[in-house]
Amino acid sequence: MKSLPLVLCIGVLSLCCLTFAQNPSPGQKAIPAKSHAEISFGALKSLAGTWTGPVTTDPPNPEIDGPIQVTMRLASRGNVLVHEIAPGGVPEPTMIYLEGDRLTLVHYCEAGNRPRMVARKSPGEKTVDFDFVDISGSTRPVYLHHFVFTIIDADHHTEDWTFMLPGDKLLHAHFDLKRTKESVR
Repeated sequence: MKSLPLVLCIGVLSLCCLTFAQNPSPGQKAIPAKSHAEISFGALKSLAGTWTGPVTTDPPNPEIDGPIQVTMRLASRGNVLVHEIAPGGVPEPTMIYLEGDRLTLVHYCEAGNRPRMVARKSPGEKTVDFDFVDISGSTRPVYLHHFVFTIIDADHHTEDWTFMLPGDKLLHAHFDLKRTKESVR
């Protein structure tokens, strides 16, 4: 029975030590853990640079299939990633940015619409998967419905774009991109 007060005293001291170990020192602030959106955005920011490679479509579409160049750059003090392609010489930007606790993508399509997508929670930093939320402008003749980035390594990534066509038909475009030698990381 004499050891019970000693055990209680040690237990209380242990809890105090745990409490103090978790609190930052005076004058220091605790660093919050990054959200999945912040982690995904950080991974995508690493893709800033110039990329080239082939695009293949399913079903095959000769107007889209072939070589492409993709340019990604940070803008607005790193708060937005600007992704740009220029099919037929006409620039087509996509903006990716954090919106609260969500990673948002808006594609400014040559079809005259602006689909907005939000990234789903990814299990790792290698894949960022965006799902359609809504659209400004017409859904005709086509609109981007799904977008996936897969990072293979620092100099290689793929992009999978899924377009919604009339009659709820899908067109899938697969970009297999390698960083150009002139590209700055």
